[in-house]
Amino acid sequence: MAAADLRLPHTESGMTVGLFGGSFDPPHAGHLLVAETALRRLQLDRLWWMVTPGNPLKRHERAHSLGERIAASRRIARDPHIDVTAFEVAHRIRYTADTLALVRRRRPDVNFVWIMGADSLASFHRWQDWRGIARTMPIAVVDRPGATLSILSSPMAKTFARFRLGEENASALPFRKAPAWVFLHGPRSPLSSTALRSGGGIADRRS
Repeated sequence: MAAADLRLPHTESGMTVGLFGGSFDPPHAGHLLVAETALRRLQLDRLWWMVTPGNPLKRHERAHSLGERIAASRRIARDPHIDVTAFEVAHRIRYTADTLALVRRRRPDVNFVWIMGADSLASFHRWQDWRGIARTMPIAVVDRPGATLSILSSPMAKTFARFRLGEENASALPFRKAPAWVFLHGPRSPLSSTALRSGGGIADRRS
């Protein structure tokens, strides 16, 4: 792991940047599809693929090292608009709410959007200060297999229903004041990190 992996990626004033965080243990084509969908539909300048030390809501048995997960993420996320980073480690951050506070403080001139797969929407209310997250930064939820109905049933979707944008206005999301969110439908991949871990090793797959 290089020192550059622990620094916030370069930005310029006025940029639109998506924040896509996860353990990525291992990263797979489903993750890439979420990232590429967000880049395209939100018309982002950059997307930060943030490899985290670990998810507080998940067990960490058989986890690959941070360096391995960064390297595997770079093999998959080859889009030149994607920056693979692990800056949260340098700041000893465990929770998304703290990540958002950090990037807003360090890069106040950038328009950030939090990106997550729809499979995370169902458990979003279990995240540390989830309401604060929704009120701090616009959120884009990208459809994932078996998770489409979470848009109707999740506490987050219900609590912030009136702040949801139509998909036709997705490109305006980075410029909206939070709370604001959008649900993006589109191509979906059935891959999951859990299934890939059970097969052993870190995958380098695009399909």
